[in-house]
Amino acid sequence: MLQKREKVLLLRTFQGRTLRIVREHYLRPLVPCHSPLCPQPSACRNDGKLLCSDVTHYVIPDWKVVQDYLEILEFLELKGIIFMQTACQAVQHQRGRRQYNKLRNLLKDARRDCILFANEFQQHCYLPRERGEPMEKWQTRSIYNAAVWYYHHCQDRMPVVMVTEDEEAIRQYGSETEGVFVISFKNYLDDFWPDLKAAHELCDSILQSRREKESENQESHGKEYPEHLPPEVLEAGVKSGCYVQGTLNVNKHRAQIEAFVRLQGASCKDSGLASDILVHGLKARNRAIHGDLVAVELLPTREWKGRTAALCENDSEDKASGESPSEPMPTGRVVGILQKNWRDYVVTFPSKEEIQSQGKNAQKVLVTPWDYRIPKIRISTQQAGALQDFRVVVRIDSWESTSVYPNGHFVRVLGRIGDLEGEIATILVENNISVVPFSEAQMCEMPVNSPENPWKVSPEEEKRRKDLRTTHLVFSIDPKGCEDVDDALSVRTLRNGNLQLGVHIADVTHFVAANSYTDVEARTRATTYYLADRRYDMLPPVLSSDLCSLLGGVDRYAVSVLWELDKTSYEIKKVWYGRTIIRSAYKLFYEAAQELLDGNFNNINEIPEFKDLDEKSRQTRLQELVWAIGKLTDIARHIRAKRDGCGALELEGVEVRVQLDERKNIHDLIPRQPLEVHETVAECMILANHWVAKKIWESFPQQALLRQHPPPRQEFFTELRDCAQAKGFLIDTRSNKTLADSLDKADDPNDPIVNKLLRSMATQAMSNALYFSTGSCAEEDFHHYGLALDKYTHFTSPIRRYSDMIVHRLLMAAISKDKKEEIKEKLFSNKDLEELCRHINNRNRIWD
Repeated sequence: MLQKREKVLLLRTFQGRTLRIVREHYLRPLVPCHSPLCPQPSACRNDGKLLCSDVTHYVIPDWKVVQDYLEILEFLELKGIIFMQTACQAVQHQRGRRQYNKLRNLLKDARRDCILFANEFQQHCYLPRERGEPMEKWQTRSIYNAAVWYYHHCQDRMPVVMVTEDEEAIRQYGSETEGVFVISFKNYLDDFWPDLKAAHELCDSILQSRREKESENQESHGKEYPEHLPPEVLEAGVKSGCYVQGTLNVNKHRAQIEAFVRLQGASCKDSGLASDILVHGLKARNRAIHGDLVAVELLPTREWKGRTAALCENDSEDKASGESPSEPMPTGRVVGILQKNWRDYVVTFPSKEEIQSQGKNAQKVLVTPWDYRIPKIRISTQQAGALQDFRVVVRIDSWESTSVYPNGHFVRVLGRIGDLEGEIATILVENNISVVPFSEAQMCEMPVNSPENPWKVSPEEEKRRKDLRTTHLVFSIDPKGCEDVDDALSVRTLRNGNLQLGVHIADVTHFVAANSYTDVEARTRATTYYLADRRYDMLPPVLSSDLCSLLGGVDRYAVSVLWELDKTSYEIKKVWYGRTIIRSAYKLFYEAAQELLDGNFNNINEIPEFKDLDEKSRQTRLQELVWAIGKLTDIARHIRAKRDGCGALELEGVEVRVQLDERKNIHDLIPRQPLEVHETVAECMILANHWVAKKIWESFPQQALLRQHPPPRQEFFTELRDCAQAKGFLIDTRSNKTLADSLDKADDPNDPIVNKLLRSMATQAMSNALYFSTGSCAEEDFHHYGLALDKYTHFTSPIRRYSDMIVHRLLMAAISKDKKEEIKEKLFSNKDLEELCRHINNRNRIWD
């Protein structure tokens, strides 16, 4: 029987505002406990992850321990961890989205022996907060009460250790319940994990940082920075228009001088400002760090400054050094931080001479972040001398108004400076990329494909799918060495004389069920990361390089889009979407396909599929393939011409391939040579993405995942217009069509580099394309500026992009809806999809 309560919540919105919400709160006699010792597993509905059965105890961290020691709780050695709902909500409300997401990812990770227990929905665990009771005391009391219930629920068979930093709670509850132990986190590590050296060092580092913060607060009298305004004042000020909110972006070339606040939310619409706000100098930045969501007070117009147009060798140089200032722009100062965006930072230690010059206490060291936009961080360590040649991870703990620099603590060593693996680890940490191996639970979900047990098309799938293996000449065109082949193409003549164009995409979602362990991991990673000598896959290799990869000569499941085209005009007559079975006849690389398109057959033996054929068969198959590549190219030219007529942009970007020597050092950088076959493949993929976008939006107008490219802000074109004018050209940036036409006309026959340079500058002025949920955006904002399409999405790369997997599920649901069949796919609501889009956009921003 459910029991009803009312609960008052004070929630911080994504924009930094505080909302008071009264919710009906229902208590249940049983909620999932996720313990193998549960006496009523069916009643508790213990689906999914269970705690390990071979632990000696369960450990329940208090809310403060979760906030301060989460990085230690992430150690794989620590098992049997039960995170109470109360502690998780404290992290969410007090530490911000980034740390809360780290906690959520920890709970989702199948490798970690930890679970979430919803103690506030269990009727025997829930404790109402007493009048006048401090929030911290209520949280600790609730967690202890839940720990006692959990111990008895498991029939007193597993000791429970509650770890807390509250000394009063240790005295009060330490010996209150037999089998439930309440101790400090430091004592827990000493008693239960005495040999886990890394955890002890990290714990000591955190404790030392905390002690120094307390000592600094007691000793310091003078203030280096103004105090931040209270959250309620900031909220009221943003709401009234006194302050504007936005994300702080530090200029990496002038990190000590310049930062900009890009407006967002209501501030963007209500402030009336047409540009970013300049924050000039560290004092005006007021302890905000790159990426923080801040509240800014605009300065009087007479105090506005211009942004720096040139780079300087010395960060402390100002415009007085002879540099001509640009036009004054809105200028302000930070009055408060609405949401911190602190993360792990890679740093290097100063030389011995610099350490000695930093002051009397040699244990306190100023370390320099790898990211120029982050200020120096003061940490305490006795290993400064030994770590001078290493890259090290630190975390910021606080930045008091009395301190010039933020205080932090040492986390771990990455590797020696200049060492390849250490530098790769630096890139991964700085971009918050997780590359841990796929877990046993995820690998257990994978299909088997081995010499002893080869994978085969199932009879059930043969009945459900359209079989294209004998009717269509399917082939892929990719870079040399590509293993994760997402897409393949086909074209053929129909009986009525028209053409049929086909785009065939790997059917990843057939193998990856929604909300499975593999799906959750792919969602977290969001994309495959490519480096010069390696890649970090979004999906396990058995899928990304094998069963989902559309390799030549093997049967594969695909999701296909087939268009019937007029034989002469190439206008689209009809379209079909559905699941198929294909067998790619050729796995071509771009250079080989271009040679066939050009009629050069000298290197045909480089195509493996032609090697063992007799001369007659070779000529027949070669003729078929050359016709198909030529016809695809003709169709692509027609598609491109239509987009060009609508204002599609041809922008300039240099793509290079890194050539490494035997020691994996960079030997050469080789620019990719533009080939027409590149455009052929790209246009076919753009066509598929466009038509799938229209289909899923028509079926699910409030919850389709599309991709928008907003028009650039006009001030970003200033440099482009000025440079073009210097060469005698006029660039009209009022629309994508006028911009495209202007760039086409800005051609100097005596200097072809000019047009390339102008197109490159236009590329730099572009805003980033973003994923979004259609229920959160007006239809007129769906437009893709660069491609000149009213609707666009990503459908063609599900092996390496999680967005495409979502789009595949939406497309399958749309097909089921058309057939009036039950929709089996689990679709995201508009709210959940918008949050997912935010996550994927953040992951993709790493490479922008």
